[in-house]
Amino acid sequence: MLAAYAFAFAWQALGGGLLIVDDHPGQLYRLARVVELGPWPWRLDPGWWAGYAELQYYPPGAAYVGAVLQVFSLGALGSEAVYQTLLWVIYVLPGATTYLLLVRVLGRPWLALPGAFLALTLSGGSRSGVEEGLRWGLIAARLGYSLLPLLALSLRSWTERAKPPLAPAVILASIILIHPAHAPAGLVLVFLGAAEGPGGLRARLASAGLLTLAAGGLAAFWLVPLLAHLEMALPLAWGDSSLGALAGQIVTRPLLLGLCIASALACWLTRRGASPAARERWLVRFAPALTAVIALDAVVIQPLGLMWLPADRLMDSLLLALILGASRALGEVAPRLRRYPDWGIALAAIAGCALLASPDRSEPTLSLWPRRGPSEWTREAALVAGARLDDLWAALRQAPPGRILFVRSSVPLVYGRQWWRPHSHITALAPIRTGRAIVNGTFTHPSPIAGLVYTGAADNRPITLLVEQRDGLTLFGRPLEALTPEEFDGLADRLRISTVVALDEDEGRLSFLDDNTGFARPSRVGPFVIYASREPRTIPERVGPQRWQFRATDPSGEWAATGFAYSPLWRARAGDQRLAARRDDLGMLEVKLTASPSTGVVELSHAPGPVEWIGLGVTVLTGLLLVARAAGRPARAKPDHTSGS
Repeated sequence: MLAAYAFAFAWQALGGGLLIVDDHPGQLYRLARVVELGPWPWRLDPGWWAGYAELQYYPPGAAYVGAVLQVFSLGALGSEAVYQTLLWVIYVLPGATTYLLLVRVLGRPWLALPGAFLALTLSGGSRSGVEEGLRWGLIAARLGYSLLPLLALSLRSWTERAKPPLAPAVILASIILIHPAHAPAGLVLVFLGAAEGPGGLRARLASAGLLTLAAGGLAAFWLVPLLAHLEMALPLAWGDSSLGALAGQIVTRPLLLGLCIASALACWLTRRGASPAARERWLVRFAPALTAVIALDAVVIQPLGLMWLPADRLMDSLLLALILGASRALGEVAPRLRRYPDWGIALAAIAGCALLASPDRSEPTLSLWPRRGPSEWTREAALVAGARLDDLWAALRQAPPGRILFVRSSVPLVYGRQWWRPHSHITALAPIRTGRAIVNGTFTHPSPIAGLVYTGAADNRPITLLVEQRDGLTLFGRPLEALTPEEFDGLADRLRISTVVALDEDEGRLSFLDDNTGFARPSRVGPFVIYASREPRTIPERVGPQRWQFRATDPSGEWAATGFAYSPLWRARAGDQRLAARRDDLGMLEVKLTASPSTGVVELSHAPGPVEWIGLGVTVLTGLLLVARAAGRPARAKPDHTSGS
């Protein structure tokens, strides 16, 4: 029943073409870049933000899963088809994994159905829910969320024996690589599982620590360089993480409040004893333990300025914990209702949840069926035709050499002035569709150059406003009307911007272009207004994998601009001489010339450094140790059927 319902929903929501609402184009772009550049996260992507190691500073796990699907297709599927397939998997997976866990915990398949149904259909402001995790394109959040039940399932056997299994380390590492905001919940599960089971508590907690270290070791190839170069990623802290806002997310929704009450009931019913139900109390305590972690984050950690995992990002895991706790309560109550079959209790529970689901909100608590608005589940073909995007791509291919700046991050899907109106970051695909590098035109981003475009400075400080809230209002931290041609020219020259794309809604407020003699009169394509510079602004030419070349005209001994954003992994050479490199005040890369202008060909390479090799080495070593341990485990003794009874 659950599979049939999920298939029907997915057919309506995801069938019929490439989903292009909100963040989906950018997620597709990442998948395509993994296929093109390879899996190593330190590879520079020149397409966005003047060059950025995209997968080093954004969790790469979801893109890796898509790339693996493409490999398994033996090249038969293109990136778009693989991405659509991935969306089907990501939609179904939370319901499937929650069902597998609850069947084992409750031992009665029908009673596992309500919890699995809630995990599948939940929205309610959750970034892992159907609305945000699927329709909006926050696919990494939903994929990581779906692994938490698998982690709990792998830990369950540990509560019955002394030695921990190896699977939890692999699953926890996968969660870290896919969506680190779910990692605190994973750690809570590991230590709750350690506290419940045979053997000394100290030894079990030590084993939990080793499991955590093993998970970190498996993810070290990404995690170690990320932590070493954390200044290269601006914290995305645009949500409201106050305790009042977090509590309001639950108490204002009757269904979520009901799950809290049911989860608390499960804690009371399993508080003591040695029954099978009581032995599952570690899972029931998941919700209160995670609540304490969220409160600690909101009250202590964030005020200290540590904004990398804001408390609101942890709420998705809490909602799952409440579902698991409420399911345990249902498993405790059902035996007391002996007059009713399990299937009747399960269907009644699902019906009750649907009645409490607050469907009248802009984002329902449960997404029971795809809403059929003109902009709800927009496909690429419809937007391309309506906005004449093919003509835009053709025009940008012919633009002067240099980068393309999009004044806005997105293309609106409906008329209106509200920043939250339905939209698509489809311009994020411009590097794939046109072969041209872009600045802006995509979702809220941690790149320092994104910080420059959003706030006027590439400083390492939290991004507290979504880029959509700035669209059509500001650029480089200044109101559109206040940005002068002189200021813009200085920025455009250093960022190598030769073409600017605005929307017709922005006309009359672009004096920095309209009054700028360096740009020709604009042309129009559909709703887009295109300004082309009279002079090209060239970017270094690619001469090999992760290698670029340009001719410097600055005097010997001076610092020369390269046209790329700074990265600690840049290496510069002129002939056989290594050149010093530094970051300028805009966050761009400069190199110090030692060769004369006549021989000033500079080669740039973006290569892994010691930190990257250390992280990769830790991952390889951890993997080998886990394989050796798995191979060295003695086989379970088979029962002796020859002895007398």
